[in-house]
Amino acid sequence: MSLLPHDQDRVTVDEAVRYTQGGDAQAVLLDVREQREWDAGHAPGAVFAPLSALAAGAALPSAAQARPLVVICRSGQRSQQAAALLTARGAQVVDVKGGMRAWSAAGYPVVDEHGNSGSIA
Repeated sequence: MSLLPHDQDRVTVDEAVRYTQGGDAQAVLLDVREQREWDAGHAPGAVFAPLSALAAGAALPSAAQARPLVVICRSGQRSQQAAALLTARGAQVVDVKGGMRAWSAAGYPVVDEHGNSGSIA
């Protein structure tokens, strides 16, 4: 049985939270923005893997290997690129519609590199 929806390649932020947050998280929230953006603010518990590194052939961080992935960026464009790239590598992937902008607008927490309240860069 698949942990992520077979009939869609994109999910809402509410669905992303349901799949990736909490002790029984089914998937990993993978943030593919660049370092400056990650440092300014990201979802708690997300795993960082910049699209530029993935596109250059970098492996996924160990916390994201062999797990279903919910990919997020700032607005949803880079995450679509990352999802296509990771799907081609054999990963089970969906991306988040609206990205971190939608995440923040929905009232979900954003933390900076120190764990304090963050912002979307």
